[in-house]
Amino acid sequence: MNRFSMSRRDFVRLGAGAVAAGAVVKTTMLEPAALAAQTAPSRRIRFAIVGTGIRGCDLLRAARQVPTGICVGAADLYETRHQAAKEAWGGDIPTTRDYRVFLDSKDVDAVLVATSDHLHRRVTLDAVAAGKDVYCEKPMSHKVADGLAMVEAVEAGKRIFQAGSQRVSSILYAKARDIYASGRLGEVHSIDAQWNRNSPGGAWVYPIPADASPQTVDWDRFIQDAPPHPFDPVRFFRWRLFRDYGSGLGGDLFVHLLSGIQVITGINTVASRAYSSGGLYHYKDGRDFPDLLETVYDYPSANGGIQVHLHCNQNNNDADERISFFGSTGTMVVTGNSVTLTPQDVTPRFESYGWNGMTDAQRKQGMDEWRAAHPAPPLSMIEGAVETYTVPRGYDDAADHIANFFRAVNTRQHVVEDEIFGNNAAIGCHLANYSYFHRTVATWDAATKTIKG
Repeated sequence: MNRFSMSRRDFVRLGAGAVAAGAVVKTTMLEPAALAAQTAPSRRIRFAIVGTGIRGCDLLRAARQVPTGICVGAADLYETRHQAAKEAWGGDIPTTRDYRVFLDSKDVDAVLVATSDHLHRRVTLDAVAAGKDVYCEKPMSHKVADGLAMVEAVEAGKRIFQAGSQRVSSILYAKARDIYASGRLGEVHSIDAQWNRNSPGGAWVYPIPADASPQTVDWDRFIQDAPPHPFDPVRFFRWRLFRDYGSGLGGDLFVHLLSGIQVITGINTVASRAYSSGGLYHYKDGRDFPDLLETVYDYPSANGGIQVHLHCNQNNNDADERISFFGSTGTMVVTGNSVTLTPQDVTPRFESYGWNGMTDAQRKQGMDEWRAAHPAPPLSMIEGAVETYTVPRGYDDAADHIANFFRAVNTRQHVVEDEIFGNNAAIGCHLANYSYFHRTVATWDAATKTIKG
């Protein structure tokens, strides 16, 4: 060690990174809020659900936890799912293939839409025309034009609309939003998010029931807004594989990440451009969409812009679900059950590397001047604790999301994930898919509301 090495005083002042690396981790359990505040009013929200497949049954199970709503009907194009809906709700309810039966009823206040993506527009527009409020599963739209038509109809009909990315109502995301808004991250110009899976089910290879046939499935109504095709149970039960009905990794997983980023940052707009890369590497089953997709987005922000990098892999689930916000004074990581804030070491330090080409006298003079200008900060300013917030075991953000929707239906107050929010997130998915399939940078033309390549 030469005569210009650091003293202990300088180590405290300059080597804060070593101190921060061993900082204490402070863990806090978050308290559920939305459901805890719910009490059954004199008039419960009577809802019908359209689509009782995987997600539809999950919504019914979540809705059972919300005392402000009651299911009064379920519709699905596959006959056997009518019984699945009753079991998911936990009671006998009217069922039908034709959801329009419920739209004609004055006993229905709202409609939950959990169909394949390509039917979101039709069901939503029909429900709004019938004067019903709508909760529509993500992604809100199958195509850009669909989303624009849905926004127009909801606003013209003065309906309550909520898109179904449930993390928008999560207590985790509320905490992340508070941290972000506090400025503790400093300037954020980079966000990295991923959601990975590594199983056939995670790649949409869903089971096909033995009784699936043209007699048990209303195939004609399923493909009414899609190109003609002979009956195919694979297309019906694994619709996410095909561009005619689904939106691939963009609509299944990107939309959750984009919705989370929107609600945390408050950036409720469409990215100016997106570039995708990836491929169909493992699943050689006739699907249209890639099983690995990466997209880089450019978003505007108050401090000059944010680059967002999304990554979804269906062949490896390392780190699974994660959104990382990289700020100048802190890093925040949001996972499926935790939010962690790690302060950046921004303690002023003598940049010794830059003086390696100087004489001993120059280095000494530089260090003396730096010491005079940077008195040692107290240890309390250096030892920033890592903060982690977690959710209670069994916490269900879908129940909170539905509770928020029912509250809005009752009060006519605004919901966070409204038609504008949901449409912006969905367009982000469309940008990713456009770039992938056209092998070009996709840009959003706000004036014409179209994607250009």
